[in-house]
Amino acid sequence: MAEVFFVFLRLGLTAFGGPVAHIGYFRDEFVTRRRWISDEGYADLVALCQFLPGPASSQVGLGLGLLRAGPAGALAAWLGFTLPSALLMAGAAFSLLELGEAIPAGLLAGLKAVVVGVVAHALLGMGRSLTPDLPRLALAGAALALTLVVGGVTGQLAAIVLGIIAGLAFLRGLAPTSDRGSGLHAPFPRRLATLFLVVFALLLVGLPLLAAKDTSLGMAIADGFYRSGALVFGGGHVVLPLLQAETVAPGLVGATEFTAGYGLAQAMPGPLFTFAAFLGGAAGLDQGVAAASLYAALALVMVFLPGALLLAAALPFWAGLRANHTARAALTGVNAAVVGILAAALYTPVATTAIHDWTDIAIALMAFLALQVLRWPAWVVVPIGAGFGLAFAAFV
Repeated sequence: MAEVFFVFLRLGLTAFGGPVAHIGYFRDEFVTRRRWISDEGYADLVALCQFLPGPASSQVGLGLGLLRAGPAGALAAWLGFTLPSALLMAGAAFSLLELGEAIPAGLLAGLKAVVVGVVAHALLGMGRSLTPDLPRLALAGAALALTLVVGGVTGQLAAIVLGIIAGLAFLRGLAPTSDRGSGLHAPFPRRLATLFLVVFALLLVGLPLLAAKDTSLGMAIADGFYRSGALVFGGGHVVLPLLQAETVAPGLVGATEFTAGYGLAQAMPGPLFTFAAFLGGAAGLDQGVAAASLYAALALVMVFLPGALLLAAALPFWAGLRANHTARAALTGVNAAVVGILAAALYTPVATTAIHDWTDIAIALMAFLALQVLRWPAWVVVPIGAGFGLAFAAFV
């Protein structure tokens, strides 16, 4: 548990760039460097988390911690990856300063450009492993096109469905003939997984009913943030409209504070879902810092809880499907489709929002070469890229 916590704590302090970049950081750390899980197992875990509502990258982190050290490892992974940015976001809510506007533009530009290099590095590594032949490469290309044309979560889910169909129809001969040990074997029985699913459903249905009778701020936060986490696929920026509807519309947080917190969240490492800590703290600030701290913690836990419950509920059954040859054929297609989805994400929003001029291209290329050729760890490359961003902004 301690090992998992400190590894994820370092990632929580350095993993900038949102869910797609986090997947790249995780692969570099746990597949390439530490070898906690195989490329196939990691791709299976990413595919599973794409299916489930909730913050996809945080669910991948939870799964890695769970596989390494059981439920305590999952908790340690979540705490390590989430606490750094959550504490910073809660502290910003207490100060109510518009810190987002005070962050140097060059720093943000450098961080965004580094993310392009990180994702490209992850995409190349996964592509070599998961699309080593023409049929799977063609499927990845089709998934890329489908994701870009349809767009959003619908496009991603459609690409995964395409991967399943293509895997069953065309890739049976390319699927492994036996389970090569993906590592996705949950350390608890299916009966407990079913209990997790029941708890998820009870909270999803019961919290709105309780909130209708109990109009306190705590109940409003518990209900609104749980539903936001339960009804969003992919996480990241997709959750923002839901959070805005649950906080700004009912008057829990002002529109100015919401925008300021969102601006600050762009510069934070770790998951964007820690924006919930800012919103919970800001909503309870008029009751004092102690109460605001509790509301920040409540919002943070509730927005992550549904994704964690669903992952724990699905993982034992996913492992069983992984041992079936027909299911492995489908997963072979899904793995190739995930490569296409990541390629689409590399183009938009990662590259389209980060690359604006030659300095951004230079930083992204340097980050990619440092990871791919020099094999520097991502936590070293990120601050160097941010420094180049500041330097270019000052002197170019």
